[in-house]
Formats: sequence, C-alpha cells, structure tokens
Amino acid sequence: MQNSQRTPGVVPGRLDQATYRQNFDDLHAPLDTHEARVAADRCYFCYDAPCTTACPTAIDIPMFIRQIQTGDPDSAARTIFDQNILGGMCARVCPTETLCEEACVRQVAEGNPVEIGQLQRYATDHLMAQDPHPYSRGAPTGCKVAVVGAGPAGLACAHRLAMRGHSVVVFDAREKAGGLNEFGIAAYKAPNSFAAAEVEWLLGIGGIEMRYGQRLGEGLSLEELQEAFDAVFLGMGLAGVNALRVEGEEHAHVRDAVDFIAELRQADDLSVLPVGRDVVVIGGGMTAVDAAIQSKLLGAEHVTMVYRRGRDRLSASTFEQELATAKGVKIVLNAQPVAFNSDDGKTVSSVTFAYTEDGPTGLVASEETFTIKADQVFKAIGQALSGVPGVLETEGGKIVVSDSGRTSIEGVWAGGDCASGGDDLTVTAVANGRDAAEDIHMALTGVTAVAAE
Repeated sequence: MQNSQRTPGVVPGRLDQATYRQNFDDLHAPLDTHEARVAADRCYFCYDAPCTTACPTAIDIPMFIRQIQTGDPDSAARTIFDQNILGGMCARVCPTETLCEEACVRQVAEGNPVEIGQLQRYATDHLMAQDPHPYSRGAPTGCKVAVVGAGPAGLACAHRLAMRGHSVVVFDAREKAGGLNEFGIAAYKAPNSFAAAEVEWLLGIGGIEMRYGQRLGEGLSLEELQEAFDAVFLGMGLAGVNALRVEGEEHAHVRDAVDFIAELRQADDLSVLPVGRDVVVIGGGMTAVDAAIQSKLLGAEHVTMVYRRGRDRLSASTFEQELATAKGVKIVLNAQPVAFNSDDGKTVSSVTFAYTEDGPTGLVASEETFTIKADQVFKAIGQALSGVPGVLETEGGKIVVSDSGRTSIEGVWAGGDCASGGDDLTVTAVANGRDAAEDIHMALTGVTAVAAE
C-alpha cells in the first residue's frame, strides 16, 4: 500500500500503475478451447430448456453449447448473434446468475450451473476476431429509419434494420457510441475497450450512419425526424439523474455515480482519477455496486454502500453483492441519508443517516441516526427520463410502448431503459431493439421476417 492511499481528501494516484492494472484486469479470464469443451460437456441439452426460457433474447442455449462441444464455435456464435447481436458484451455483463444459469438444471440439482456466460463469450469472441462481418445488409428497401440513442437498444435495432435492407441513421448525444456499455458499467467487466470494438464490429454490416453530438430536444426534434424518415426508434436510455433533496447535497465531492463511472471508463490513465479515502455510495443497484467496487480498486481505504431498504429489496444480484464485500466494501441496509455534513462549509466530511423500516404506508425513517465519515459521496439512486417530447404518452417516468415497441404516436417506436418494461439490463434492451426493428420492417414493407439471415 502506498502512503498516498492513506492521504485524506479526494486525490489521484493512490496506487502504483501495476496495482491499477491488476485491479482493473478482466473480472473473469476467458476460457481456452479445452476449457470450453469441458464446460460444454456438462450441459444436459435439455428439451424445452429452462435456460433458454430465462434468456430475454431467447438464445437457443443448448444448441450453441452443443456446437461448441462439437468443435464449431463459429456456428455457436451465429446461433447467439441471430438472437442477440450484442452477445459478446452480454456474455460479460449479463447477470447470468439470476437468468440462464439460475434456471440451469445443474444449478437446481447441484448448485453448480453450466458456465453459460463464459461459453457465450468463448464463441462470440472467436467469431468477432474474424473477417468479414458474418451478416450482410439486405436488398435495399428504399426506406430510411432514424434511431435515437446508440446504446444497446438502438444498436440492436439499427443492425436488424440494416439486415432487412433499410437505411439507418443513428443519433446520439455523446461523441461515442455504446451507451451504458461504453459509459455505464464497471471497467473490469469489459476491459481493453471491448465496448468500442463491439460497436465497430456491429457497424461492419453497412447501411448504418452515425451522427454524434445530437440530443433529442436540443436541436433535434421528433417532428423533424418524423418528416425526414419513414420511421423513428427511440432508445436513448435515461439521461436525467434523480436528486436526493437532502441538506448539504450541494457540497463538493457529492456527485452522481453514473458520471464517476463514465469518467473512469473513458480514462486513459487511472492514476489521474481522484478518489476519496473514505467513500460512501448511496443506492442498492448495479450502479451503486460498480461505483463502490471501483472506488475501492482506485485505492479508497474505506468504502460503504448504504441502501434504504432490506437485503431482499436490493436490485444488485447476490453475485454482485458478494463481489463487493469480497473487495472490501461494507454494505449497510435500512438507512437513508438525512444530511451531508461539512467541516468547512464547502466540502463533504460525513453523511448522517436515519434508520428505516417498511411500514404499512411505505418506508418510514426513525429518529435514530448515525454518521459515517466521508470525503467523497456517490449517489446511485436511479435515473429519470429527460428530453422526451410531451406528445408521447409516458407512465411512471417511461415511454408507454406495446409488446412490439410501438408508442402512442404512429411511426414512432421505443425500447430499452427509456420505455415501459425496461429493467436496466443490456440483454433486455437488445431484445427491445431487435423486436422493434422487426415490427418496423413489417410496418414499412408488409413483410414479416421470422429469422436472421
């Protein structure tokens, strides 16, 4: 441990470069060919496989594992990509422990599921390393579709539309594509710029134009898109960040966790990123866990994650919770912040929390409080919809959509985190974008396409 790790305040360079590299290395080492064969041999290849049912994109999991077992990882990758064109990233970030692997028969019987996520990564990485792109653009239809948002939903929609022969223009507020895959997940889950490489690979199909620095509601209007394009898909995620409305929230070094994670993901040198010695993260989801773990990996000495409800209400998976505690993060439950304190009137120095409990009328804060020392606080309490035209029907802070992604306005579809039914998972966003693309194709051409080509 360097002396700088014990330095008070929010400072950069708490660790040496070798430790940074080690801390932010790949969370799971990829399987080699022998390991993949051994892992595939454990599959029972179930009829009506529960793992496939549990996958939001309905990948035929027994099929692709069988293809790996028989020495054909490229065919396995095609089986995956036909359903989920972002299968490479999903293999890295999907909470497989609560989806396909939790449903695995071996998990139910033995508590030791087939390594579905790792096998998916093995197959997709193998095919993505080759040229050319495995999918080709369909015969031109003459139709032009606008996609707003270059995250998982938008990219999946754009790729499937290109396969069907449509011309696609993708608009994104940032200067780089990928959405949460690029800016919003822990760096150790997808190191070596995998998110950017996956986008470049996906665009290899052709027929997709990217336009960056354009945000809906700020120089880019829905009406203009409707006039210029035959259809519009909205997949811009949730851009706004909820506020705690707690005394002292304006103090220095109290910031949104999503901004911290994005800054870290885009940093070329982790030693320039400042981090506190005593860090508090408020929230109980995946973003909170990612912010807490990465604070620890950057050299914070004490990291505490505080959630207002009980463990049964934590949205972060059990695996993520255990990973956090294994990295030295302390998790405090049933407490909510009531004040951000400051010794100098400017910079946060501690956070006061009140104990909470669920009552018949909802969450109730008690008069009993406690205080945690903090020189840096990250808020991970959810994001909100912003920039969406008022003409669109919304409910619960999200755009109301049908099962196929149709909104209340004809010719406009939506999917991903910004739409009703979204659950903040890359794999669900991909399914939304893919299914909306097929419905857009049918609406524009009258042809129902039932399979990838």
